[in-house]
Amino acid sequence: MAEPPVIIWEQDVGRLLLYRDLVPRLEDALGKFSRRDSSEVVQPVRTAVPLQKHNGFMGLMPTYMERDGVLSTKIVCFYNREEGSSLPSVQATVVLLDPKCGNVKAVMDGEVITAMRTAAVSAISAKLLMSPGAEVLSILGTGKQALSHYNVFTEMFPFKEVRVWSRTKRGVERFARSVGGPVRGCSSVEEAVRGADVIVTATGSTEPVVFGQWVKPAAHVAAVGACRPDWRELDDALMKDAVVYVDSREGAMTESGDVILSGAEVFAELGEVINGTKAAHRAKTTVFKSLGMGVEDAVSAKLVFDRWTAQKC
Repeated sequence: MAEPPVIIWEQDVGRLLLYRDLVPRLEDALGKFSRRDSSEVVQPVRTAVPLQKHNGFMGLMPTYMERDGVLSTKIVCFYNREEGSSLPSVQATVVLLDPKCGNVKAVMDGEVITAMRTAAVSAISAKLLMSPGAEVLSILGTGKQALSHYNVFTEMFPFKEVRVWSRTKRGVERFARSVGGPVRGCSSVEEAVRGADVIVTATGSTEPVVFGQWVKPAAHVAAVGACRPDWRELDDALMKDAVVYVDSREGAMTESGDVILSGAEVFAELGEVINGTKAAHRAKTTVFKSLGMGVEDAVSAKLVFDRWTAQKC
């Protein structure tokens, strides 16, 4: 008889999930996904259920990794909140199942997993694509995703300057206090991105906030907001002039307004660069359009569950 499922709350997920362990597992998972071998990863494009009354949608993200014995799904709700709203813009839960029997092994907080695996994949994109000797990091946004990106980027790379922009001065001040490290608050997006080597866009914007004329040649942009086909963070000029990388081609052509509305060509998936089948164009301006994938949640959830189990034994 199957054991009852365990519940792993936000605090424990955050304690058990560490970037130094998560990043290599995600690199491996991205490579497996891009090989398109069904014995390694089965992952349909996210199913989106509109929540029109609440200006949001619910996403369902199932994944099966046959060789790794991992079966999971994430249930995530996204909302386009009004400025100053006290309600969360993202809520997520990850369910880990036994692939042989189908029973639920664990239910765990998905917000920490979403924030950390998204930031870790952005950091992988920078590791593969940013120019050698990059010194200036720009982060647009000051929410949970911005904070997780600050944490992993400053852990993995020796940036000399970190710039931060928010729609409000209060947001920048709160962010600076929370990170406990040196950041330069910027009053405009243009100020934040001009001359930056790496730009992270983690905003709730549905219209472009970054314009190609502001972005220096050979900069790397990791765009993690705008996860719907009619939402955007980047303008046409930037999308068309850059070499565009994605986590999933199919996902980008279904969900990414930045890709769909600009008509930009997707050059490669990150997993193809990891596998050595596509080039990393470090000398050119690059955009990594992140939408998030179920395989990233599956790998993260398994890592959390294995650590939780080991500590309970």
